[in-house]
Amino acid sequence: MTQYNRRQFLGVVGAGAVASTGLSQPASAQETPVVKMGNNYFDPIGLHIEPGTTVRFELAAGAHSATAYSDRIPDDATAFDSRTISEGSFEHTFEEPGTYDYYCIPHKSVGMVGRIVVGSPSGPAEESSIPDGEVPTSESIVEQGAVAYGSGSDDDGNTGGGMMGRGGPGMMSGRRGGWTGGVPFVGGALGMLGILGGALYLLANQDTAPPKNDSARETLQNRYERGEIDEEEFRKRRKRLADGEEDSFE
Repeated sequence: MTQYNRRQFLGVVGAGAVASTGLSQPASAQETPVVKMGNNYFDPIGLHIEPGTTVRFELAAGAHSATAYSDRIPDDATAFDSRTISEGSFEHTFEEPGTYDYYCIPHKSVGMVGRIVVGSPSGPAEESSIPDGEVPTSESIVEQGAVAYGSGSDDDGNTGGGMMGRGGPGMMSGRRGGWTGGVPFVGGALGMLGILGGALYLLANQDTAPPKNDSARETLQNRYERGEIDEEEFRKRRKRLADGEEDSFE
């Protein structure tokens, strides 16, 4: 790769890196993040939002509820409860900063629980493990913005539980600039792969000339094989090329 092409390649990759920043930021109050309620899971299971954000809990399958633990939400917060619904969705606006743990009424016994961190982690949920299942640590939720259900366990233990192990589809959406089609860090990784692929394709399709030394060596070899120069002259000129000296063999 020539110096010019390397600069082009790094420029494309650098632009992609800049474009992908901010994908793991918390949902703002202008967005409406979506938590899917499926067969015994909430997805994303962990969500980071800003105060004043409205979250929509949508049914993906079955009948479920989104019900806050009254003793695992910030002290000044209102406990939300959709009751069990079999169609449609439920919305709740999170005004008070802190950590909110919630569950599904009919499926709490099988570990259908979730966690939402509003602003910074705090409150009773940070003082003990969630009683009916497992959730990501608040630190990992804040770091990633949204944690997909079944995405793995925290390596350094957990605050209020680890990650659940069964999979479910990740999804977020927003009215203004929200995330769509997956967890933000997954989208960022896929975007970077596309950018790298495009950069490699661009470089592969540019006209590039072979290095001068390679071309000169080939010409020298061809003339030697045709008998146009003797072995002594061949060795002398080949050494000059090896030393980086330019020569013409036309």
